[in-house]
Formats: sequence, C-alpha cells, structure tokens
Amino acid sequence: MAQTDASDAELVARVQRGDREAFDWLARRYAKRAFAVANRLLQNAADAEDVVQDSFIATVNAIDSFDPGRPFGPWFMRIVVNKGLTALRSRAAEATHVRGSGLLEGDAVAESTESLHERAEIRDRFRAALQLLPQRQQLIVQLADVEGFTSAEIAGQLAIPSGTVRWLLHQARETLREALAPLRRMDR
Repeated sequence: MAQTDASDAELVARVQRGDREAFDWLARRYAKRAFAVANRLLQNAADAEDVVQDSFIATVNAIDSFDPGRPFGPWFMRIVVNKGLTALRSRAAEATHVRGSGLLEGDAVAESTESLHERAEIRDRFRAALQLLPQRQQLIVQLADVEGFTSAEIAGQLAIPSGTVRWLLHQARETLREALAPLRRMDR
C-alpha cells in the first residue's frame, strides 16, 4: 500500500511501532493545516513555524499515549492550538502593546488614498473589536470564520463540547456585530 493511501490510524499504528517514515507521512498530511491555524492564531509566520515544529515534537513524544480508536486529526490540532495559546501567553507577557497591521505594498499602488484609509480603518476596527473578545472566543472566531473548521472540529481541538463552541461563536459574532455597527451606518 502506498503511504499516501494509508489511513491516519494505520500510520499512527506504524509510528507507535517506531516507523519514522510513517510519521513523515503524517507530518506531510497535516503540516499545511497546522501552519494555517498557528499562523492565524499568532499572526506571525516565523512564530507559527516554531509552533508547528514544537507540535510535531510533542506529538512524537506523546504518540504512545494516543488512543488509536480516536481520530488523529483533532488530537493533533489540539496540540497545535495549545502550543499556539502558550506562545501567545508568552508573547503577551513580553510585550506591552499590540502590534498594528500594515498594508501590503501592492494595495497602495492599486487603490486611491481614500480607499486605503477606509480599508485601514475597517481592518483596525475589526482587529480592535476582536481584541475585546475573550481569548477563547477570538480563537473560535478565527478557527470557524477564517479557517473554516466546523463546531465539532473546533470542539475536538479545544476539548470542549460542540454546543459550547456554537454558543461562544454566537456570542462573539454578536459582540463583533455591535462593535462594527458604526461602520455599517457609515456605509449607507
């Protein structure tokens, strides 16, 4: 059987028996999504790469405790999210200010100054509104609305009930809607 055809369960069983090549295949299978989640959470590619690397190392170290009757993906993504949250807490302890967002150079060429100011204002207001949310709600909004994870997938990653995920996402969206309401009124 080709490595790419092997199921996660088959690869995990092989990894638990010491097969390094099987772990390489699992890593290839999950690296892009892990990076996307870590990068979305940390807003920094270098930090995201570090988190993904740490997550794979933690996975190798904990693979013997993995229950093969459960899906590998949510278990691994929970490790990524936990490592990302740890990195965020560490970063917050070191920094006393929130980094502003810069515009891409190509945006300045393609748009008028007025349009750039409007986009920057919208982006800044959204990020400010997002920062007002509790950290767990920020993460859930990013995982659901940006990364496209389902409530069940997020629940598995965060080890909370999917009903709680749906409720927290609802609350977060309501808070964001209220915070961004002045922008909708300006647009009319």
